[in-house]
Amino acid sequence: MSGYVPTGIQLTYLLAASLFMIGLKQMGSPATARKGNLLGAVAMLLAVVATLLDKQVLSYGLILVAIAIGSAIGSLIAYKVAMTDMPQMVGLLNGLGGLASSLVAVGEYWRVISHGLTLPLVDNLSIIASVLIGNITFTGSMVAFAKLQGIMRGAPIRFAYQQTINILLLVTFAVGAAMLIANPADIVGFIGINIISLLVGVLFVIPIGGGDMPVVISLLNSLSGVAASAAGFVVMNNVLIISGALVGASGLILTQIMCKAMNRTLPNVLFSGFGAALVTEGDAGDNSNKTVKTIDPEECAMMLGYARSVVIVPGYGMAVAQAQHSVRELSDMLERKGVEVKFAIHPVAGRMPGHMNVLLAEANVPYSQLYDMDDINTQFENTDVVLIIGANDVVNPAARTNQASPIYGMPILEVDKAKNAIVIKRGMSAGFAGVENDLFYQQKTMMLFGGAKDMVGKLANELKQI
Repeated sequence: MSGYVPTGIQLTYLLAASLFMIGLKQMGSPATARKGNLLGAVAMLLAVVATLLDKQVLSYGLILVAIAIGSAIGSLIAYKVAMTDMPQMVGLLNGLGGLASSLVAVGEYWRVISHGLTLPLVDNLSIIASVLIGNITFTGSMVAFAKLQGIMRGAPIRFAYQQTINILLLVTFAVGAAMLIANPADIVGFIGINIISLLVGVLFVIPIGGGDMPVVISLLNSLSGVAASAAGFVVMNNVLIISGALVGASGLILTQIMCKAMNRTLPNVLFSGFGAALVTEGDAGDNSNKTVKTIDPEECAMMLGYARSVVIVPGYGMAVAQAQHSVRELSDMLERKGVEVKFAIHPVAGRMPGHMNVLLAEANVPYSQLYDMDDINTQFENTDVVLIIGANDVVNPAARTNQASPIYGMPILEVDKAKNAIVIKRGMSAGFAGVENDLFYQQKTMMLFGGAKDMVGKLANELKQI
């Protein structure tokens, strides 16, 4: 374990921790998020430099090689990964953070045991906690990444006695941890708890549907912070303890916000297998005898071009089609014609917290045009046209009107209160919840069938003719 740390390094750690806090606060708003991210990067640089100046650093050569490799990989990823793939990227980075924390604990354990030193109880507990949380975060995040990337199917994967097996694994881990506390030199037992915790991470995430990945990623982000904080206790590094605690707390708060936005509890998200199968017709609402009204790009462009106010609702369909730049172009054209354009953002639209905000920011949509659910819902009654691009469950009025619906009580964007609604969608397939969207069958709703990018491009071309 680390011993005395010079005052100058401790003060640098304190400055880094302060910058982490300020940066985290600024990330709470799209207008200041970039500055907050920069402050966080500066804080991490200070923490790394201070640690490298610590007398306990033994091999600068290996560390510089690792920094060079990591920087090269990070730079390549930053340039190559599309903004639409950012959820997968966040999941992957969460996992690597958990793995790093676990490896710190493994390295410290091996250092102590291989030198025949005594492992104090507090240090042993810190190592066990770091291994458990770090490994679960790693394998759980890898599963989340695989689901979002399409490597694994997004639907929940369930099998008989799944929860029983999970409980038995956790009990086995607890027994192994107790034996390791009694005999810290038990290397076989230490390897065993590592394997068990890695397996628990996989079984923890596979029964969760792809549509719940925003919540899962947020929770795993929190766990990666807790793992980092536990690793900080392992090596007695104050800035690691503080920064990990900040990530853990903020991630947990965000997880609760996401659950509230879906009107579901965290245990329901984690253990219900929501999305495993479509709901019954009685639960979804019987729309079999209803018809939908369709519209073509020319008519749609005329409605948008002659409207006084338009609210655009982006969803996962926009992200999949990578249509954010086309949407920005359409928005600019409408504004030049004197139309007031706003964007309505639902907290769980997309595949990670803030997914729509990130995509629209990447397309340089002004922050002043982005409205969250609570602010925009009061304005729909005075909106001429709502243009829904690839969103489904988050605009389904059944959440407000049908008590038998699985999504009843879920806060939604109340687009059905607008004067007209136009939905860009490839077909009539249900959303993640497996529920037919009552909005599609309302008299003032018109369906514009086709891919988001293609249809938005056609709308822009038609607007030029008006």
